[in-house]
Amino acid sequence: MNRFSTLLVIIFTLLVSISAGKAQEEGYAIKVKITGLENQTIILGHYFGTTMLPADTLKADENGYGVFTKDETLLQGLYILYFEDGSYFEIMMGEDQTFYLETDTSNYVKNLKIEGSPDNEIFIDFQNYMLKKRDVMMELQNQLKATENEKEKEKLTTEIQDLGQERVRKIHEIAEKYPTLFVSTFLKATLEVDVPEELKDDPKARYQYYKDHYFDNFDVSDVRLLQTPLYENKILYYLDKVVVQVPDSLIKEIDWLISRSEADSSLFRYMLITLFNKYGKSEFMGMDAVQVHIADNYYIEKSWWSDEKFIADLKERVEILKPLLIGAVAPNVQLRYVPAEHFKNAESDTALKRFPHAGSFFNIADIDAEFTVLIFWESTCSHCKKVVPDLYQIYQDTLKAQQVKIVAISTLFGEDGKEKWVDFINNKKLYDWINAWNPYDYKYKEIYD
Repeated sequence: MNRFSTLLVIIFTLLVSISAGKAQEEGYAIKVKITGLENQTIILGHYFGTTMLPADTLKADENGYGVFTKDETLLQGLYILYFEDGSYFEIMMGEDQTFYLETDTSNYVKNLKIEGSPDNEIFIDFQNYMLKKRDVMMELQNQLKATENEKEKEKLTTEIQDLGQERVRKIHEIAEKYPTLFVSTFLKATLEVDVPEELKDDPKARYQYYKDHYFDNFDVSDVRLLQTPLYENKILYYLDKVVVQVPDSLIKEIDWLISRSEADSSLFRYMLITLFNKYGKSEFMGMDAVQVHIADNYYIEKSWWSDEKFIADLKERVEILKPLLIGAVAPNVQLRYVPAEHFKNAESDTALKRFPHAGSFFNIADIDAEFTVLIFWESTCSHCKKVVPDLYQIYQDTLKAQQVKIVAISTLFGEDGKEKWVDFINNKKLYDWINAWNPYDYKYKEIYD
């Protein structure tokens, strides 16, 4: 289990409170008429990262008519009209939040009409355009699968690529014509990086261009994009698939992302919580450095939403983990070295086997070796019983000749622990490395967490 697992914050309630706290005092009135949903409940919801949250609810009358209305303006973003049978469709919520919407259950999107909302009028037109192009695309793909003719394959592939480029051109046209509307921001955010043709045969150049231009069409600082399913996926894909997976590279990009999120307090809180939890749950070695960085540089000082106890516990964890990060100098501790002769002599002598004061104390910092490996283990641990003898064999076969020294530290304590330890060492003949423990001082356990 990751060291931070007991300190992970409860995301859902915090994130819901973020979305609840940003509405402006202006109001909205959205009239809906949906044929086929007479006398049914309709939920108006919105995205928040990858979560869908309810914003308002109404009960349609006998004509399928109702009004969503409140005195507070809704957050801009991508919204959902959700129905009792589990079906739904999406609408835009821009600055204009007084509009009329009409459709029917036979095909919500195809029959959708909206008056009074430029964002939605453009969005509906784009959706209908995409539906038509989807049919053309499917037909071309079916033809491509069916043909064996190479020239025909090349022709169909070009037509499919042209369709994709046509979509890109249409989005850019919308963005240029309506630069202030949220629909333009949203559609541009769906665009992928277009790597120049001349770089496509050079993997390094192609990667660098893709990374450098990954956020060209996506404004990390725009909180409206957080109210869509795009935001979280875009950020996490960048960190997981684009950035080199080493702590230094990740920390550099995380610093940039957090700095961009500071344009909006709710966005900053979302970004910090999401990244803090992500790297607190990482199963990859070394990634604790990323969360320590986030905690030390941001969370402890800037998470105004956290309670004092959480911050105090986090400070304590950070101080414990800092000297244990990859690249740090291992903390010096005192242990007792027990020589091979003692184990051999104690094999048939119960009193000697349980005698805790055998050997002599030493500091690990005083070990003279090019490399020193510390192994913390217990002779009663099933996993250790298998792995420790394997490590010993690797030491004998390879590491010993390379001037590596291994300190195998038994973490059992007391006379009973000593007896079990001696029996295991003798049984497996693990004499030829530094067998150590500390029978009564367990401070090293705290230091090495």
